[in-house]
Amino acid sequence: MEILYLLIPLSVVLVLLIAGLFWWTIQNGQLDDLEGPAHRIIMDDDKAQSEPEEEK
Repeated sequence: MEILYLLIPLSVVLVLLIAGLFWWTIQNGQLDDLEGPAHRIIMDDDKAQSEPEEEK
């Protein structure tokens, strides 16, 4: 029963820490575009992959 005096405040601190980190990610725009990077992977960009011709 005495362990509850330690575990309850510890769990409250942990919840506040997680909520603070979640709030920080939202404020800094980390969760704005979740699908954009996934779509950019499959986009075909031939210009970036073309190699310059070698001089003879």
